Amino acid sequence: MSEGARGDAAPLRCLVTGATGYIGGRLVPELLAAGHRVRCLARSPGKLRDHPWAGEAEVVRGDVTDPQSTAEAMRDVDVAYYLVHALGTGSGFEETDRRAARIFGERARAAGVRRIVYLGGLTPAGVPVEELSPHLRSRTEVGRVLLESGVPTAVLRAAVIIGSGSASFEMLRYLTERLPVMVTPSWVRTRIQPVAVRDVLRWLVGCARLPADVNRAFDIGGPDILTYRDMMRGYAEVAGLPHRVIVPVPVLTPRLSSHWVGLVTPVPASIAKPLTESLRHEVVCRERDITRYLPDPPGGPLSFEQAVRLALRNVREARVDTRWSNAAVPGAPSDPLPTDPDWAGGSLYTDRRERAVDASPEALWRVIEGIGGENGWYSFPLAWSVRGLLDRLAGGVGLRRGRRDATRLRAGDSLDFWRVEEIDRGRLLRLRAEMRLPGLAWLELYADAGPDGRTRYRQRALFHPHGLLGHAYWWAVSPFHAVVFGGMARNIARAAERGGTAPRAGLARRPRRGRPARRARRD
Repeated sequence: MSEGARGDAAPLRCLVTGATGYIGGRLVPELLAAGHRVRCLARSPGKLRDHPWAGEAEVVRGDVTDPQSTAEAMRDVDVAYYLVHALGTGSGFEETDRRAARIFGERARAAGVRRIVYLGGLTPAGVPVEELSPHLRSRTEVGRVLLESGVPTAVLRAAVIIGSGSASFEMLRYLTERLPVMVTPSWVRTRIQPVAVRDVLRWLVGCARLPADVNRAFDIGGPDILTYRDMMRGYAEVAGLPHRVIVPVPVLTPRLSSHWVGLVTPVPASIAKPLTESLRHEVVCRERDITRYLPDPPGGPLSFEQAVRLALRNVREARVDTRWSNAAVPGAPSDPLPTDPDWAGGSLYTDRRERAVDASPEALWRVIEGIGGENGWYSFPLAWSVRGLLDRLAGGVGLRRGRRDATRLRAGDSLDFWRVEEIDRGRLLRLRAEMRLPGLAWLELYADAGPDGRTRYRQRALFHPHGLLGHAYWWAVSPFHAVVFGGMARNIARAAERGGTAPRAGLARRPRRGRPARRARRD
């Protein structure tokens, strides 16, 4: 346990970047529980407002690629956590990562920050930097830039992180559960040292109080060294699945295997590619020097089996605080929503639907907030499934991201191939499309009381086309709107009138689970 967790030292002011992401979103409550004060730097602060800890942390708007906002966020900060990466797969992402790290280090030094903490990737021994995958090479470069910033820096290097909602865990989980017989890439025989997210968070919090003369990288990992094949078989055993037959073949390149992973799991190829590329080489800790400063807890770091068991329990109990999909996907739109039909930004197509509902606004809202994931989209399931498949074939996220929570949404949540951009609980749910489109799209769902006192459901789909292809796309799909959007409005109204139950046509009929109680620690 760190000094801060014991309460025998003055609290620190910590700046957390990447708080809308998987690790950052879990680190903030851990730092608060350790007694520290936390400031979050976010490009979209609204994505953090519904987190349970939102009222305890300060949130400021900014971007690590912007020197001014980064400098302002650094004021009076003791420890700065760097937990962001350029997710794009284009040729310029390495330079973006390098520039952002340089700005972060320079502004931290100018502000008198006492320590930087960075979570990077574990690099294979004996492999030249130029032979690493582009993403792992970039993370290595970011660590080097921060170590040379003039601010004492701790770089934690981890391989596969196992925790509910992590991209690595979701990839392992879906591959194992969906494929009892697998023809797999040769990298399933590569040795890996996985680590539980609980231990990663423990080390991140503890690094806040490292001695001032510590400026170095640390390898972090769990007690087990396994091949990916071992991990799949170990997962199957913990999950109670029959023995998996795994046949490695040499013909699946990292690019091909990333598309294979993208088709089988909810993790899109754009994210699966850096994950699979990092598995080409053995990633095993070469030292455990971190224990000289942060001793292991009783029993040591969690084993792979323990980490999987905890993650599965939290998935099954719907206790997943953050997911890999919390961060925006590569290429996702970020333009502001047109708030007026006569928007001056160009053409704007809309599809409006409205229905009177013989139910209370609260019953209607329960249906609206429960949309997506296992509950479906209340219209023409085949059309939604085909659209999701086409999106995945185009390298998009498809429909399989599902929901973080079965009944509640919060701003910033991913919801199949949408993202919650705005939620005014009880009244408005606004979703932004993250599917591959020749334009920008939103879907708004409203629960209102009409002028006659009856509950009214309002629905608005908006599309801002990019170029001639965007216009052609809208007119090509518009003949289906009556079925898709009209059916959605009709079925949502009917579901509310039945007391919030999903219609039979193509929708999951699994009983709803109550909102889980908040717990201090989840994995």
